[in-house]
Amino acid sequence: MKILALDSSGLVASCAVLEKKENGEEKILALCSTDFKKTHSQTLLPMIDHICAQTDSKAEDFDAVAVAAGPGSFTGLRIGSATAKAIAMAADVPIIEVPTLLGLAYNFRCEKRLVCPMMDARRNQVYSALYGFEDGKTVTYKDQSALALEDMTELINSLGKEVVFLGDGADAYRDEIVSRVKVPFVFAPAHLNRQNAASVAVLASGMYAEGKTVNADDHSPEYLRVSQAEREGAKDFNLT
Repeated sequence: MKILALDSSGLVASCAVLEKKENGEEKILALCSTDFKKTHSQTLLPMIDHICAQTDSKAEDFDAVAVAAGPGSFTGLRIGSATAKAIAMAADVPIIEVPTLLGLAYNFRCEKRLVCPMMDARRNQVYSALYGFEDGKTVTYKDQSALALEDMTELINSLGKEVVFLGDGADAYRDEIVSRVKVPFVFAPAHLNRQNAASVAVLASGMYAEGKTVNADDHSPEYLRVSQAEREGAKDFNLT
């Protein structure tokens, strides 16, 4: 089985190819990521072409396409979803909708501490969630939400467990995290601190085995909140 995984939900554009053998062994055959001043519309497709060329993979070789489905950047999610839908339709395979923050947390899949992925959602909010990994299973302490930083730090303090923070939101609000969090904590190192399509692929592999897929026609991103354009439009028509 082969899965093509994409993540353009945040500042990073990332894609990966995962192969799973009949004995259950999984291998990341290729991974490409970039976080440097270019739009995902410029980077994502060339990166996919590159890793497919490096692994001798064609669209029809994939059994599914996994995509970080949200929350995240509205534009980034749309680019990732449109790309995933196009490839899945061409290959006649399903899409695996991976929650962005759980995919990010999978960078620390074997971590004994709590894992708090965090993305800067602007407007004094973060997209965040809180997970633990126990006996090979994911424990969700807080499902992914758009919320104020203080709400997440209050929850973390109430649980009294050590935590790892990661994501661009953790960087953006580092000083506030330091001042608010009363339990032991660390910030993720640079090589584990951003979205990674390899983590999305591993999570997607388990979801695929559980039958958690959708038809390409039925896929759409999970934004968690309305876009700025929709908010401004609602104000114009007195809908707020």
